[in-house]
Amino acid sequence: MTIDGNGAKEPHMTGQTSTRRTGDLPPESADVIVVGAGPAGSSVAQHLAQAGLDVLVLEKACFPREKVCGDGLTPRAVKALTGMGVPMAPADGWRRTKGVRMVAGGGRIELSWPELSSYPGYGMVRGRPAFDEILARHAQKAGARLLEGMTVTGPLLDERTGRITGVTARPADNDPVNSGGPAAPASRAERRFRARLVVAADGNSSRLSVSMGLRRRDDRPLAVAVRTYYTSPRHADDYLEVWLDLWNGRRLLPGYGWIFGMGDGTSNVGLGLLNTSAGRRDIDYRALLRRWLATMPAEYRLPEENRTEPVRGAALPMGFNRTPPYTKGLLLTGDAGGMVNPFNGEGIAYALETGQIAAQVITQALARPHAAATENVLQAYPAALKDAYGGYYALGRTFVQLIGNSPALMRFAARHGLKRRVMMRFALKLLGNLTETRGGDAADRIINVLSKVTPAA
Repeated sequence: MTIDGNGAKEPHMTGQTSTRRTGDLPPESADVIVVGAGPAGSSVAQHLAQAGLDVLVLEKACFPREKVCGDGLTPRAVKALTGMGVPMAPADGWRRTKGVRMVAGGGRIELSWPELSSYPGYGMVRGRPAFDEILARHAQKAGARLLEGMTVTGPLLDERTGRITGVTARPADNDPVNSGGPAAPASRAERRFRARLVVAADGNSSRLSVSMGLRRRDDRPLAVAVRTYYTSPRHADDYLEVWLDLWNGRRLLPGYGWIFGMGDGTSNVGLGLLNTSAGRRDIDYRALLRRWLATMPAEYRLPEENRTEPVRGAALPMGFNRTPPYTKGLLLTGDAGGMVNPFNGEGIAYALETGQIAAQVITQALARPHAAATENVLQAYPAALKDAYGGYYALGRTFVQLIGNSPALMRFAARHGLKRRVMMRFALKLLGNLTETRGGDAADRIINVLSKVTPAA
């Protein structure tokens, strides 16, 4: 049994689907197939189902599943979750955060989340195993069909046009129902699923995108993050704590470390490092994490014996580092399209938002009576993403290049900026992409103008 966001029990859906169907489509066909049930996949699936489309979500894991993440949700992510109707009650394990505490050069400053009409004045902390399952079950309640424990093995293509018409998939090795054994070979046979459109929400590696010829761009940033959990008195901290001093020997690195209290006796502890770092291929990230934690104040109580989980790592594809986001019937969302914020490494908010944008485009496209009109709408998806993030992400890519080539610049700015609250509040809004969409204060207007005038390549 699994627990949804309201605490209600539902049957585990491994190898099975919910029963909602629309029209006369056969069980292995749908209007839209979504590959991956992370935040992006669940977002697009929920919005499509609410629009009345038949959506089939294929997820290789079985919930609850492990996912490398800082577990911290900014006000931008909270706004998206609120718009989706996801309940976030403290009794269900959600913890509110007041803001961010920045530490650098021996100084520190606490900054509250900005009070805006565009975004709530608080963030959240929620562990990813529960978080992802809550979103997936929420999409199911909206009417999406979810098939867990299914690994997508490739696209089905129209021989004449090369357009994707579905996917092939087989039960995953981690499927407890279909995991093999002498009596199970038939249950592990490859299956074919067909749809009018396919959404790739399969994470940073996005094998489906690669199989369609969409590979990462070397001119776009990528980061690596590692994280684990420690028992610590910091577990009840109301602020997300970020350390801007990361050293590899005598070399300052372009990245940051974090300590986010989970409220359950543990803290999520990790670090992220840009791929622009010199000598990054020689860096042992786990050893770097241990060395950084050895510099923590004794009252944090983060010795190795207090670690409760293995150290796990993942790539963070940033600033649209896989393009184009639409091709031949396939739309990319979230990490699959490299849509992580290059300023701060935040991915969940943009996964949720791009899922909604993709759903809006798909809903309008499939409502068109002719194939040419449908394709015309789908071709507008890249432009919709560019309108939403293009200038801001281009600005972020410039920021990444600056601190990658000269991390000392970041250190200087952080060390001296910590003494100037107005400057740091500006930085929080810029790095978090948290501004009023209209009006606002001087910081909002400056950031919005910079985002608009920066060419969105």
